[in-house]
Amino acid sequence: MPSSQIAENGRGALATSLILLALLAAVTLTTRPYIPIDETRYVSVAWEMWLRGDFLVPFKNGETYSHKPPFMFWMFQAGWAVFGVNEWWPRLVSPLFSAAGLVLTHALARRLWPAHPGLAGRVVLILVSSLLWVIFSTSAMFDVLLAFWVLVGMHGVLSAAAGRRRGFILIGLAIGFGVLTKGPVVLLNLLPVAVLAPWWNPGLRWGRWAGGLLLAVALGAAIALAWAIPAGMAGGEAYRNAIFWGQTADRMVDSFAHRRPFWWYLPLLPLILFPWFVWPGMWRAAAQHRRAGLDRGSRFCLAWMLPVFVAFSFVSGKQPHYLLPLLPAFALFAARVLADRPASRVGLPAGLAALLGLVLVLAGSGQIDALRDKVDALPPLWPGLALVAVAALAWFAGRRARAALPALALLGTGLFALLQLAAARSIEPLYDVKPMAEAIRQVQDSGRTVANLARYHAQYQFLGRLREPLVELKGAEIRPWLEAHPTDYAVVYLPNRGDMRDVVARHQQAYRGGEAVLVEAKTAISLLPQAK
Repeated sequence: MPSSQIAENGRGALATSLILLALLAAVTLTTRPYIPIDETRYVSVAWEMWLRGDFLVPFKNGETYSHKPPFMFWMFQAGWAVFGVNEWWPRLVSPLFSAAGLVLTHALARRLWPAHPGLAGRVVLILVSSLLWVIFSTSAMFDVLLAFWVLVGMHGVLSAAAGRRRGFILIGLAIGFGVLTKGPVVLLNLLPVAVLAPWWNPGLRWGRWAGGLLLAVALGAAIALAWAIPAGMAGGEAYRNAIFWGQTADRMVDSFAHRRPFWWYLPLLPLILFPWFVWPGMWRAAAQHRRAGLDRGSRFCLAWMLPVFVAFSFVSGKQPHYLLPLLPAFALFAARVLADRPASRVGLPAGLAALLGLVLVLAGSGQIDALRDKVDALPPLWPGLALVAVAALAWFAGRRARAALPALALLGTGLFALLQLAAARSIEPLYDVKPMAEAIRQVQDSGRTVANLARYHAQYQFLGRLREPLVELKGAEIRPWLEAHPTDYAVVYLPNRGDMRDVVARHQQAYRGGEAVLVEAKTAISLLPQAK
């Protein structure tokens, strides 16, 4: 495609961003396992639903699972229905929804700034290379799927603001499927920009607008209840109470039990929005854009982004990935402000990436004692050297103003890919629980029961294709069970590697900084003083 056409419509940049995303997904599939406890838990929930043939009620380790709605589990099972049960399909769901999110973000940019069609290409390059988006676009988690539905809702908001009634239908669909993806949090992501519509879209008829929003919320509620009511009836009273009330109440309790200060997100922004947040050129462009006056599209982005960020800041329970649905708004706003000012050089983000590359080289050469003592294999040297080279290339290309943005996009995606390649040899022994899962499957196939001597997150169910739950034992119930089942087995978690010494185990492996061992119950009793 000629460069003039790329600049005119941004489609070349969209294609480039999709290729970068595909490469990052391929790196993830080939370099890291499912990471416990979240990824392994979610794929195991889908596996148990598949085993039961129950597509209404999620199950975890033989019990109903009310903590998450079923949409992502349905996506996992849809792929299994087509390709058969496998490990690779669930890991492609987030990349596929991320790709759809890039397309929707590109289309949003064209709708917000029709006089600047080339801006849409810059938006998707910023989004696909932002660190938080990249990390969760390659993880078996809910957040990219939620971001997709938020983007659908934003298209609905723009259509409704333009006087098209179908926009309210889109908002309702986004609310309904957003609730089925991650619960009512979709309302927090969608409603502020809708409520602030008179600010970014002056002249709106407020009465008609409010009525349309109420109907959209009603449509969303109807979609969610179409699942929740039959699921509540099928899952029993405890599950019904959990999905209609208990889940929300429990999350509020957990939130205040894990209180984080309101400013907790602020120091994370340079990391989760790397390389863009640390680029001085973007901030100078933003200041200039503000002095020149915010246009309708910029106001839309701020109305989407800022109220939600403030709300999440005042919620005491915080996780970085809660901010993921805001990243398209950041990318849109960043691309818009950069359109008004020739981009400056990229020395700071390139220098930080080069510094990280040097740290990787030191780690690979065994110069970092804290790392050398905790991993079985040091990272190879070449990813660190390659990252230094990519940083140098980005710095050199960024000396030309027009090349600064693609240079930073290359830097962001290259940094994540090389980090994964560097960490693969060290991470896999610590987090790959498939060998333990397969050992448990062999024990269960022999007719023995297996207990887990800690809170069990179902991390072994799918990877071992287990058809029976594990007995979850905690505290005072552990010893009596072990004494009553001397020939059965237990998974014991030891805080320090090497604590097994001469103890005979059916299987033992590193696990999240310690060690997990599968032993007979009578052996497990002797390990209780050392167990976590």
